[in-house]
Amino acid sequence: MIKTVTTELGGRTITFETGKMAKQANGSVVVSSGDIKVLVTVVAEKGSKDLGFLPLTIEYQERMYAAGRIPGSYFRREIGRPSEKEVLTCRLIDRPLRPLF
Repeated sequence: MIKTVTTELGGRTITFETGKMAKQANGSVVVSSGDIKVLVTVVAEKGSKDLGFLPLTIEYQERMYAAGRIPGSYFRREIGRPSEKEVLTCRLIDRPLRPLF
């Protein structure tokens, strides 16, 4: 079942769609504002309570086609290590979330 919620925030219209993509994930949302679209997915499982830390992993990938660049050769930037910008974006997402758990 696809559910769509639209709201206005700071003069911009933001749309949240769930149930449309990434159906194998525990949860997924496509957030769109103007021409920008972001797919957010969550996968979780029951873990042991003996851990003294939160095993939280954040993965961020900016695809070349999302930036309007389509490579002509087989070599792709997406294969291999994340770029410095992607690592810093992961940290920006991780740091505010970690204290909530």
